[in-house]
Amino acid sequence: MTDESLAAVVAKPDSETAIASLRSEGVYDETRKVREHDAETVELPVTDPPGETAVLDVIEQVAPERRLSDLDDHLREMGWTDAEIERAPKSWAVVGSVVLATFPEDCPRREEVGDALLDLHGEADTVLARGGISGEHREPSVSVVAGAGDTETVHTEHGTRYALDFAEVMFSPGNQAERVRMGEAVEPGERVFDMFAGIGYFTLPMARAGAEVTAAERNPASFRFLVENAMLNDVEARVSAFRADCRDVEIDPKADRVVMGYYEAHEYLDAALDALKPGGLIHMHETTPEDLLWDRPVLRLREAAASRDREVEVLDRRRVKSHSEGVWHVVVDARME
Repeated sequence: MTDESLAAVVAKPDSETAIASLRSEGVYDETRKVREHDAETVELPVTDPPGETAVLDVIEQVAPERRLSDLDDHLREMGWTDAEIERAPKSWAVVGSVVLATFPEDCPRREEVGDALLDLHGEADTVLARGGISGEHREPSVSVVAGAGDTETVHTEHGTRYALDFAEVMFSPGNQAERVRMGEAVEPGERVFDMFAGIGYFTLPMARAGAEVTAAERNPASFRFLVENAMLNDVEARVSAFRADCRDVEIDPKADRVVMGYYEAHEYLDAALDALKPGGLIHMHETTPEDLLWDRPVLRLREAAASRDREVEVLDRRRVKSHSEGVWHVVVDARME
């Protein structure tokens, strides 16, 4: 074998995790395309046989295909002008087998952009355009731009597997660091109340770390994936899932930690304090304008605590990501004595 043409063969559902592992080993070849090996597997280009990543086989590729460096190069090769490229998507994420992209309203020839994104990310088979969020359950809107058109996928982050359907439930790639952090924050045996569990964004990494999680989710589609994902990650014994408003779930014994992963979480602080033992921890998410950081979220915590004769010790404050111009998705960690 010549090192320039080596490829690791992995099952398609495992490709995202395998690529991350190969990159961490330093053997993933960014200059060549990922391509289909057969109906069930793909070929991931590598510079050397992997020593740590689990793969099915290592082969020598026949006529390996070089990867263009970025989307702009792909579109130029398709004949796009610089003015047209300026109107192409500037942000997207690969989630499982799906490329989820934000398309400007004036983007020309979306199908060509979709084809270019699939060429750029050979591990994916569908490109979806993000739409808006609407309804009581914050239901997403997406449209198929290119590829197989399958909105369902399984996404893997640091060993946690999330099954989801982009046509039914929300998933924010930008929250990855916070999901990972929550899995690292808990101790085995901790009692956690996840008030807005969704498909298991925080529930799953915490349960995988050994926490006993009570998870509330009222969206029927999200709840279905929450239960499925608990089984998919072999943590169903540590997850008590309730399809209910979190305010209607009785927590007894009280939780060591409450996770409030919702932009308007402050409206539920009374319920969170009812569920939390003295000295327990709260992780409150919210969207905050730049000029109100960090006064507004901290004040909300202090006022809620004062109404229950409790004191607040702020432990950490984090910006998760930009929510909109001048507005941040933030998290405040606090101990409630």
